Amino acid sequence: GQPVLDLSYTEDSTALADANFVLTRTGDVVEANDGRGSPIAQEKLHTMLALAQQGVAHLCDLQNQAIQAQ
Repeated sequence: GQPVLDLSYTEDSTALADANFVLTRTGDVVEANDGRGSPIAQEKLHTMLALAQQGVAHLCDLQNQAIQAQ
């Protein structure tokens, strides 16, 4: 399947893999875990991590915009 961010419950419950990442603002990994308890190929894990890092960067940008707008 294709890695995506922020799945709905229905999508998440049928996903082949589920990875959860806690990242710093700079994209460093604080915590990572597989919500399914099954192996994830290293290439797939790297792809999911890169997607998570993009998502965190986007959220940080939105937060900065909201702060500057006040």
